[in-house]
Amino acid sequence: MKIKILAFLSIILSVLLLEGCEKDYSDVIEVENTSYQVVRVSLKNSFQYPIDTMAIFRVEIDSSKDINFVFCDVYSPDKNKLNNAPMYLLDNGNPLNGDITRNDNIYSCIFPLDSNQMNGNYEVKFYVNDKFNKTNQAAVSIYNYNNGKANIAPVISNTIVDPDTVVVTTTTLILTSVQVDDQNGLNDIEKVYFVVYRPDGTTNGNQNLLYDDGNLSDHGDQTAGDGIYSLLIRISPSNSKGTYRFEFQAKDRGGKLSNIINHSVLIQ
Repeated sequence: MKIKILAFLSIILSVLLLEGCEKDYSDVIEVENTSYQVVRVSLKNSFQYPIDTMAIFRVEIDSSKDINFVFCDVYSPDKNKLNNAPMYLLDNGNPLNGDITRNDNIYSCIFPLDSNQMNGNYEVKFYVNDKFNKTNQAAVSIYNYNNGKANIAPVISNTIVDPDTVVVTTTTLILTSVQVDDQNGLNDIEKVYFVVYRPDGTTNGNQNLLYDDGNLSDHGDQTAGDGIYSLLIRISPSNSKGTYRFEFQAKDRGGKLSNIINHSVLIQ
Protein backbone atom coordinates (compact mmCIF):
# COMPACT_ATOMS: atom_id res chain seq x y z
CA MET A 1 0.00 0.00 0.00
CA LYS A 2 2.86 2.41 0.85
CA ILE A 3 4.43 1.69 -2.53
CA LYS A 4 1.17 2.53 -4.32
CA ILE A 5 0.79 5.79 -2.37
CA LEU A 6 4.38 6.78 -3.08
CA ALA A 7 3.89 6.00 -6.77
CA PHE A 8 0.74 8.12 -6.86
CA LEU A 9 2.50 11.02 -5.13
CA SER A 10 5.36 10.68 -7.60
CA ILE A 11 2.93 11.02 -10.52
CA ILE A 12 1.30 14.08 -8.99
CA LEU A 13 4.63 15.72 -8.16
CA SER A 14 5.82 15.14 -11.72
CA VAL A 15 2.67 16.87 -12.94
CA LEU A 16 3.26 19.77 -10.58
CA LEU A 17 6.81 20.14 -11.86
CA LEU A 18 5.38 20.60 -15.35
CA GLU A 19 3.48 23.65 -14.19
CA GLY A 20 5.40 25.76 -16.67
CA CYS A 21 3.38 24.10 -19.45
CA GLU A 22 0.18 25.62 -18.12
CA LYS A 23 -1.24 28.79 -19.57
CA ASP A 24 -2.82 31.54 -17.54
CA TYR A 25 -6.16 32.74 -18.81
CA SER A 26 -7.80 36.05 -18.04
CA ASP A 27 -11.31 34.67 -18.40
CA VAL A 28 -12.25 36.18 -15.05
CA ILE A 29 -15.80 37.35 -14.39
CA GLU A 30 -16.14 40.73 -12.75
CA VAL A 31 -18.24 40.34 -9.61
CA GLU A 32 -19.62 43.48 -8.02
CA ASN A 33 -19.75 44.21 -4.28
CA THR A 34 -17.25 41.57 -3.20
CA SER A 35 -14.15 41.88 -1.04
CA TYR A 36 -12.14 39.56 -3.27
CA GLN A 37 -11.14 39.31 -6.91
CA VAL A 38 -9.98 36.36 -8.95
CA VAL A 39 -6.54 37.25 -10.29
CA ARG A 40 -6.19 34.42 -12.80
CA VAL A 41 -7.10 30.86 -13.68
CA SER A 42 -4.30 28.41 -14.50
CA LEU A 43 -5.26 25.49 -16.72
CA LYS A 44 -3.60 23.75 -19.66
CA ASN A 45 -5.47 24.46 -22.87
CA SER A 46 -5.37 20.83 -24.05
CA PHE A 47 -4.99 17.29 -22.71
CA GLN A 48 -4.41 13.98 -24.46
CA TYR A 49 -4.96 10.59 -22.84
CA PRO A 50 -3.01 8.47 -21.86
CA ILE A 51 -0.21 11.06 -21.75
CA ASP A 52 -2.40 13.16 -19.47
CA THR A 53 -4.30 11.24 -16.79
CA MET A 54 -5.39 14.24 -14.76
CA ALA A 55 -6.16 17.91 -15.17
CA ILE A 56 -5.20 20.40 -12.48
CA PHE A 57 -7.45 23.43 -12.03
CA ARG A 58 -6.04 26.42 -10.16
CA VAL A 59 -7.60 29.75 -9.23
CA GLU A 60 -5.63 32.61 -7.69
CA ILE A 61 -7.57 35.09 -5.55
CA ASP A 62 -6.20 38.40 -4.29
CA SER A 63 -7.42 37.84 -0.72
CA SER A 64 -8.85 34.84 1.10
CA LYS A 65 -9.88 36.47 4.37
CA ASP A 66 -13.59 36.67 3.43
CA ILE A 67 -13.81 33.38 1.52
CA ASN A 68 -15.54 30.28 2.84
CA PHE A 69 -14.68 27.96 -0.06
CA VAL A 70 -13.98 27.75 -3.79
CA PHE A 71 -15.44 25.10 -6.09
CA CYS A 72 -15.98 24.33 -9.76
CA ASP A 73 -18.25 22.44 -12.14
CA VAL A 74 -17.05 20.70 -15.30
CA TYR A 75 -19.20 20.54 -18.44
CA SER A 76 -18.60 18.13 -21.30
CA PRO A 77 -18.72 19.14 -24.99
CA ASP A 78 -22.42 18.19 -25.08
CA LYS A 79 -23.06 20.63 -22.19
CA ASN A 80 -23.69 17.96 -19.53
CA LYS A 81 -22.30 18.60 -16.06
CA LEU A 82 -19.88 15.79 -15.19
CA ASN A 83 -19.59 16.19 -11.42
CA ASN A 84 -22.56 15.22 -9.24
CA ALA A 85 -21.25 17.30 -6.34
CA PRO A 86 -19.19 20.51 -6.26
CA MET A 87 -15.46 19.98 -6.86
CA TYR A 88 -13.76 21.94 -4.08
CA LEU A 89 -10.48 23.74 -4.76
CA LEU A 90 -8.22 23.86 -1.71
CA ASP A 91 -5.28 26.01 -0.65
CA ASN A 92 -3.72 23.42 1.67
CA GLY A 93 -0.36 22.70 0.06
CA ASN A 94 -1.39 19.06 -0.48
CA PRO A 95 -0.23 17.56 -3.81
CA LEU A 96 -3.08 15.04 -3.60
CA ASN A 97 -5.41 17.85 -4.68
CA GLY A 98 -2.83 19.55 -6.91
CA ASP A 99 -1.92 22.38 -4.53
CA ILE A 100 1.72 23.48 -4.20
CA THR A 101 1.95 26.01 -1.37
CA ARG A 102 -0.35 26.35 1.62
CA ASN A 103 -2.12 29.70 2.21
CA ASP A 104 -0.78 31.43 -0.92
CA ASN A 105 -4.33 32.26 -2.13
CA ILE A 106 -4.03 29.75 -4.99
CA TYR A 107 -6.80 27.14 -4.78
CA SER A 108 -6.36 23.84 -6.57
CA CYS A 109 -8.10 20.57 -7.41
CA ILE A 110 -7.49 17.54 -9.62
CA PHE A 111 -9.93 16.25 -12.23
CA PRO A 112 -9.21 12.67 -13.44
CA LEU A 113 -9.09 11.95 -17.17
CA ASP A 114 -9.88 8.65 -18.87
CA SER A 115 -10.52 7.20 -22.32
CA ASN A 116 -14.30 7.14 -21.82
CA GLN A 117 -14.57 10.92 -21.76
CA MET A 118 -15.56 12.34 -25.13
CA ASN A 119 -13.34 14.38 -27.39
CA GLY A 120 -13.93 18.10 -27.62
CA ASN A 121 -13.96 21.32 -25.63
CA TYR A 122 -14.76 21.16 -21.91
CA GLU A 123 -15.95 24.17 -19.90
CA VAL A 124 -14.93 24.70 -16.28
CA LYS A 125 -16.97 27.19 -14.23
CA PHE A 126 -15.40 28.44 -10.99
CA TYR A 127 -17.40 29.71 -8.01
CA VAL A 128 -16.54 31.46 -4.75
CA ASN A 129 -18.65 31.31 -1.58
CA ASP A 130 -17.97 34.25 0.75
CA LYS A 131 -18.40 34.94 4.48
CA PHE A 132 -22.02 36.00 3.87
CA ASN A 133 -22.68 32.55 2.35
CA LYS A 134 -23.18 34.19 -1.05
CA THR A 135 -21.95 32.24 -4.05
CA ASN A 136 -20.76 33.98 -7.21
CA GLN A 137 -19.42 32.58 -10.45
CA ALA A 138 -15.98 34.15 -10.59
CA ALA A 139 -14.27 32.65 -13.66
CA VAL A 140 -14.64 30.23 -16.56
CA SER A 141 -12.08 28.35 -18.66
CA ILE A 142 -12.09 26.02 -21.65
CA TYR A 143 -9.81 23.09 -22.39
CA ASN A 144 -9.71 20.62 -25.27
CA TYR A 145 -9.54 16.89 -24.62
CA ASN A 146 -8.43 14.00 -26.83
CA ASN A 147 -9.31 10.61 -25.34
CA GLY A 148 -6.61 8.82 -27.32
CA LYS A 149 -8.97 6.55 -29.22
CA ALA A 150 -8.76 6.19 -32.99
CA ASN A 151 -11.47 8.39 -34.43
CA ILE A 152 -13.77 6.60 -36.88
CA ALA A 153 -16.25 8.54 -39.00
CA PRO A 154 -19.96 8.09 -38.25
CA VAL A 155 -22.28 6.25 -40.62
CA ILE A 156 -25.86 7.26 -41.44
CA SER A 157 -28.63 5.05 -42.86
CA ASN A 158 -32.39 4.57 -43.04
CA THR A 159 -33.36 8.13 -43.88
CA ILE A 160 -37.06 8.88 -43.69
CA VAL A 161 -38.97 11.80 -45.17
CA ASP A 162 -42.66 11.28 -44.48
CA PRO A 163 -44.53 12.19 -46.58
CA ASP A 164 -42.11 12.66 -49.47
CA THR A 165 -44.86 13.76 -51.84
CA VAL A 166 -47.07 16.60 -50.63
CA VAL A 167 -49.95 18.55 -52.17
CA VAL A 168 -49.71 21.76 -50.17
CA THR A 169 -52.91 23.73 -49.68
CA THR A 170 -52.11 24.74 -46.12
CA THR A 171 -49.10 24.49 -43.81
CA THR A 172 -48.05 20.84 -43.74
CA LEU A 173 -45.69 18.99 -41.38
CA ILE A 174 -43.09 16.61 -42.75
CA LEU A 175 -41.13 14.22 -40.52
CA THR A 176 -37.46 13.73 -41.35
CA SER A 177 -35.24 11.23 -39.55
CA VAL A 178 -32.01 9.29 -39.98
CA GLN A 179 -30.22 6.48 -38.15
CA VAL A 180 -26.69 7.35 -36.98
CA ASP A 181 -24.01 4.90 -35.86
CA ASP A 182 -20.55 5.71 -34.54
CA GLN A 183 -17.96 3.19 -33.34
CA ASN A 184 -16.69 5.82 -30.91
CA GLY A 185 -20.17 6.04 -29.33
CA LEU A 186 -23.12 8.32 -29.91
CA ASN A 187 -21.65 10.91 -27.54
CA ASP A 188 -18.99 11.43 -30.22
CA ILE A 189 -21.64 12.86 -32.56
CA GLU A 190 -21.42 16.63 -32.80
CA LYS A 191 -24.34 17.20 -35.15
CA VAL A 192 -26.70 15.55 -37.63
CA TYR A 193 -28.27 17.69 -40.32
CA PHE A 194 -29.62 18.02 -43.82
CA VAL A 195 -29.21 20.74 -46.44
CA VAL A 196 -32.13 21.53 -48.74
CA TYR A 197 -31.64 22.02 -52.48
CA ARG A 198 -34.50 23.76 -54.32
CA PRO A 199 -36.08 22.46 -57.54
CA ASP A 200 -33.76 24.78 -59.53
CA GLY A 201 -30.71 23.26 -57.80
CA THR A 202 -29.90 26.28 -55.63
CA THR A 203 -29.44 26.19 -51.85
CA ASN A 204 -28.79 28.65 -49.05
CA GLY A 205 -26.49 26.06 -47.48
CA ASN A 206 -28.25 26.17 -44.10
CA GLN A 207 -27.80 23.04 -41.99
CA ASN A 208 -31.14 21.91 -40.55
CA LEU A 209 -30.21 20.14 -37.32
CA LEU A 210 -31.90 16.87 -36.35
CA TYR A 211 -32.31 15.83 -32.70
CA ASP A 212 -32.14 12.61 -30.68
CA ASP A 213 -33.78 14.13 -27.61
CA GLY A 214 -37.13 12.35 -27.35
CA ASN A 215 -38.98 15.63 -28.00
CA LEU A 216 -41.90 14.32 -30.03
CA SER A 217 -43.97 17.50 -30.22
CA ASP A 218 -41.20 19.86 -31.36
CA HIS A 219 -38.79 17.61 -33.22
CA GLY A 220 -40.74 14.43 -33.94
CA ASP A 221 -38.18 12.32 -32.08
CA GLN A 222 -39.68 9.37 -30.24
CA THR A 223 -36.86 8.07 -28.04
CA ALA A 224 -33.89 9.98 -26.68
CA GLY A 225 -30.45 8.44 -27.15
CA ASP A 226 -31.43 5.67 -29.57
CA GLY A 227 -29.34 6.98 -32.47
CA ILE A 228 -32.36 8.05 -34.51
CA TYR A 229 -32.23 11.80 -35.15
CA SER A 230 -35.41 13.58 -36.19
CA LEU A 231 -36.83 16.94 -37.18
CA LEU A 232 -40.31 18.20 -38.06
CA ILE A 233 -40.33 20.73 -40.87
CA ARG A 234 -43.17 22.93 -42.06
CA ILE A 235 -44.08 23.33 -45.72
CA SER A 236 -46.31 26.26 -46.64
CA PRO A 237 -48.22 27.07 -49.85
CA SER A 238 -45.67 29.80 -50.56
CA ASN A 239 -42.87 27.25 -51.07
CA SER A 240 -41.86 26.78 -54.68
CA LYS A 241 -43.37 23.72 -56.32
CA GLY A 242 -41.21 20.93 -57.66
CA THR A 243 -38.75 18.28 -56.50
CA TYR A 244 -36.47 19.21 -53.62
CA ARG A 245 -33.33 17.32 -52.60
CA PHE A 246 -32.56 16.79 -48.90
CA GLU A 247 -28.86 16.01 -48.34
CA PHE A 248 -28.32 14.23 -44.99
CA GLN A 249 -24.97 14.01 -43.19
CA ALA A 250 -23.46 13.70 -39.70
CA LYS A 251 -20.27 15.11 -38.18
CA ASP A 252 -18.38 13.81 -35.13
CA ARG A 253 -16.45 15.76 -32.51
CA GLY A 254 -13.18 14.88 -34.19
CA GLY A 255 -14.36 16.68 -37.33
CA LYS A 256 -14.98 13.57 -39.43
CA LEU A 257 -18.01 13.52 -41.73
CA SER A 258 -20.30 10.59 -42.43
CA ASN A 259 -21.49 9.33 -45.78
CA ILE A 260 -24.12 11.44 -47.55
CA ILE A 261 -27.66 10.27 -48.26
CA ASN A 262 -29.91 12.22 -50.61
CA HIS A 263 -33.70 12.06 -50.41
CA SER A 264 -36.10 13.59 -52.91
CA VAL A 265 -39.23 15.42 -51.81
CA LEU A 266 -41.96 16.43 -54.28
CA ILE A 267 -43.96 19.54 -53.38
CA GLN A 268 -47.10 20.07 -55.50
